[in-house]
Amino acid sequence: MWGYRTRDVARMLGLSQAQVRGYARAGFVKALRGLRGELRFSFQDLVLLRAASGLLAARVPPRRVRRALARLRQQLPAGRSLAGVRVSAEGDRVVVRDGRAVWQPESGQALLDFQVADLAARVAPLLRRSGPAGDEPLSAEGWYAWGCDLEDGAPAQAREAYRRALELEPSHAGARLNLGRLLHEAGDLAGAESHYRGALTVRGDDAVALFNLGVVLEDRGKGKEALEAYDRALASEPGLADAHHNAARLCEKLGRHREALRHLAAYRKLSRG
Repeated sequence: MWGYRTRDVARMLGLSQAQVRGYARAGFVKALRGLRGELRFSFQDLVLLRAASGLLAARVPPRRVRRALARLRQQLPAGRSLAGVRVSAEGDRVVVRDGRAVWQPESGQALLDFQVADLAARVAPLLRRSGPAGDEPLSAEGWYAWGCDLEDGAPAQAREAYRRALELEPSHAGARLNLGRLLHEAGDLAGAESHYRGALTVRGDDAVALFNLGVVLEDRGKGKEALEAYDRALASEPGLADAHHNAARLCEKLGRHREALRHLAAYRKLSRG
């Protein structure tokens, strides 16, 4: 079963295990139960527990902390990865940013300000063991979920988690796609292309995989192949504005001016919408 154990959560957040269990009982997080009834925490739970401990340490009343965490739970991105966000709070007011400027309160009341990526970096050393679920072997989906948690804060460990997922399930398209993107960002263009193509063998019409393949092919100097990838991405998802933008630029380079104008017009229309 996926989830971080109480003792690992306590170590990562600098809390006692009793505090972690107490916060769960108090309703600050909605932890799940494992097969033996033990508590299991998600990465979002770690974010909420980190916020709860900071607010309680600043002597904010528990009722206000619950209200603040309810707001934070609503503000956190629904999809992954959470590690790119920043959390700030003053009293029971919670603000979430996605890496841009952060609201900075000027009063001295219960200031909370932390990068969620810091939590991902603290999670990363668990990779040296069997995984955050302890001695129980993780499934491919478990390794994939862990890789998603780690991406922004510990990309090298995220890549390792995705590789472990693929060892167990070579056809895991999500792990292929995410590993390809991380390799692309790290400058391993050949590796990225290989994994994007691997994702497409499973999901041949995936617009994101096709778009990413187009980008890496451009970076490798394969303009005609890149344009084919963008065209396939747009056949799957006509409203993909960035694919129109990149296709327009490539068509112009290749002397296909009429197609370039068509893609540029589509890009402008979508951007206005």
